[in-house]
Amino acid sequence: MTEGSKLTAVQQRFVLHWGEMGSRWGINRTVAQIHALLFLSARPLDAEEISETLGVARSNVSTSLRELQGWGIVRRVHVMGDRRDHFESLKDVWEMFRTIAEERKKREVDPTLAMLRECVADAGKGKNADEHTEERLRELLRFFETTTGWYQQLRGLPPAALTKVASMGDKALRLLGIST
Repeated sequence: MTEGSKLTAVQQRFVLHWGEMGSRWGINRTVAQIHALLFLSARPLDAEEISETLGVARSNVSTSLRELQGWGIVRRVHVMGDRRDHFESLKDVWEMFRTIAEERKKREVDPTLAMLRECVADAGKGKNADEHTEERLRELLRFFETTTGWYQQLRGLPPAALTKVASMGDKALRLLGIST
């Protein structure tokens, strides 16, 4: 951040946009803005600095920081000679993406997989068995299991390998004999 915790025009634009995108991703706008601020910051910031820089209530900053720590993308750090807690974001974008993807999987995909498995098992039972519903649920379950398996394979790759896989684009499709 610049002297006096004022944001440059570029920093402000990014922080505001990240907050807006956070809202679209189901994340509280302030939580996303704090993450953006910490991501851009060259040094760890204390809660008061965050509050002053973004113009949000200190209590809101505390709540948001706890949420970001719960996601594993912000951590508390100590600064020599300062008793206050300071906070920093993960800086490696691949590590950050991997952490967020893993959390979303735990919070959203895993419960959905468990529910689908139960529904598929229950759909074929009893006198109210519904073959159509059972088949639709089986198809959705196969999709979730396939994409989860693909995710499990990718999540173990080092960042350099992930970058290569992500940048393959059309080459991967041609390798598979698929034209676009």
